[in-house]
Amino acid sequence: MVSGTTIQAGPGPEETTLNNPVDVIDGPGGDRCQRLIDDLVTHHYAVAPDYFPAHLIRALRQEALLRDRRGEFQAAGIGRGRDQHRNERVRRDRTLWLDGSTLAQCTLLEEMEQLRLAVNRALFLGLFDLEAHFALYDPGAFYRRHLDAFNGNNGRVLSAVLYLNRDWRDDEGGRLRIWSDPDASEPALDVAPRAGTLVCFLSDRIPHEVLEAQRQRLSIAGWFRCNNSTAIAPDPAR
Repeated sequence: MVSGTTIQAGPGPEETTLNNPVDVIDGPGGDRCQRLIDDLVTHHYAVAPDYFPAHLIRALRQEALLRDRRGEFQAAGIGRGRDQHRNERVRRDRTLWLDGSTLAQCTLLEEMEQLRLAVNRALFLGLFDLEAHFALYDPGAFYRRHLDAFNGNNGRVLSAVLYLNRDWRDDEGGRLRIWSDPDASEPALDVAPRAGTLVCFLSDRIPHEVLEAQRQRLSIAGWFRCNNSTAIAPDPAR
């Protein structure tokens, strides 16, 4: 099902904690996609280091940095459509939407399309399309704990984050903090934003936040969505 998404699965491993992290996925090739799907079933999130090749990550990083120097990024807001507004107490990143206008973007979007098809075949989530943007966090920027979807209000079903940061050190902060469910009082996992790591999670089930970093932090955030279009209200409407 899509609204209030639930994935049915048999008994899984013990609850993931900071000291017992979710299994990560081996490098590109092989069963990387299947292992990601298996972890989504078990944990409702999955972490896959080196999911994409280094040359693609490098091209995406170079594009993002160039376009930031050109002033194309904008301060991010919260909410959608007419309700969107800036709130620097909640988030302080800058974003630029992907539009498929470069070879690097097209390559990434083709790979994400293969992931969409595989997840739909395995989990019947009804993923219809992908919206995604570059996200740039300057030193000290953050995004407080939140859900990407609440009661199916924006069609987002499966969130995906891809990191583009070269040579990231543990002491530089900027981790993605994940909770196992909206009622969890302790985080399940912190993920370092190292280049090539892909993180996926159910948009309406997994709270998360971006912790402050000591250096500029660059990623691509995306959301696989269901189709909520009607005859009078096309979807999505950004």
